[in-house]
Amino acid sequence: MKTSRLILIAIALLTLISRAYSQDVIYTQFYANPLYLNPALAGGKLDQRVTLNYRNQWPSITKGYVSYSATWDEHFDKISGGAGIIANADIGGGGVYNRFSASGIYSYRLQASHFMVLNAAIQAGYMQYRLDWEKLLFYDQIDIHTGNIEPTREYLPPKLNIGNLDFSAGLLAGFKESLYFGLAVNHLSRPDMSFYGGNENRLRMRWTLHSGMLIDFFQGMDGEDLRNFSVSPNVVYIQQGNFRQLNLGMYVNSFPVVAGLWLRHTFGNPDALILLLGFQQKEYKVGYSFDYTISRVTMRSGGAHEISVAWLFRKHNNPNRFHEVGHPGF
Repeated sequence: MKTSRLILIAIALLTLISRAYSQDVIYTQFYANPLYLNPALAGGKLDQRVTLNYRNQWPSITKGYVSYSATWDEHFDKISGGAGIIANADIGGGGVYNRFSASGIYSYRLQASHFMVLNAAIQAGYMQYRLDWEKLLFYDQIDIHTGNIEPTREYLPPKLNIGNLDFSAGLLAGFKESLYFGLAVNHLSRPDMSFYGGNENRLRMRWTLHSGMLIDFFQGMDGEDLRNFSVSPNVVYIQQGNFRQLNLGMYVNSFPVVAGLWLRHTFGNPDALILLLGFQQKEYKVGYSFDYTISRVTMRSGGAHEISVAWLFRKHNNPNRFHEVGHPGF
């Protein structure tokens, strides 16, 4: 069983490497990884913010897909906007196929009116792909009579490490903290992912549209973004090449607990129900979510687990607190 799974992994990875267009990992807790969702959210909370994210996709499949993300961002009056740094690592097949990226973000902030804030961001970084050829097991390596593992006749790619510059951009509009709309385009330079010479395989641009509103039923705590009780309906649409995904859901915040329920649809079929539970204080937030697969893949895949942690380092007596942009929850 273990050997057959390794063969399947090898086939899938070779398909990806040789001719298929890849797509980015999509985190379920969108607003717990704000810079990954939209670079225009850098500095949106005005305070210094650090986030860590972990996602385990299809854990029931041996050596599936695990992703990590770490970000820092803060608003600076001297540069009229926010600055941010984001680093990502995606590990597939137990380290067979890996992607690492790091980038910096500048998000210009325009106070269009007393209630309206506009952000426009640019993002530039470096993306690297690495293939560990020695971890692959091919069908022709297995002697069906003895079970011995022989050398493969598959062609070793001329490049096992690929590095490319990568650029992205984003826009965000916020009306107080009650209504917001964002647009982001990642991979504007469409970096080439191919390990084989003469076989160009460029990463498609990822388009993200997101919008939501915050309905606060009671007055907030000391003017901060922690509410006694509020609800926040949201919609997130993502497209990358032929892949399309629509996420509809709602957060319910009864301080200090946040709960959420989402439906993810890929237009071809419903994909997953997403359950979220979080705990928050003024200085930090912790969230856990689970993707319950409802597509034909079924729960034999194990769904997906995701954990997020965020720290906020408050700037005291910030006169612009009223004009923060972005989602206050997970």
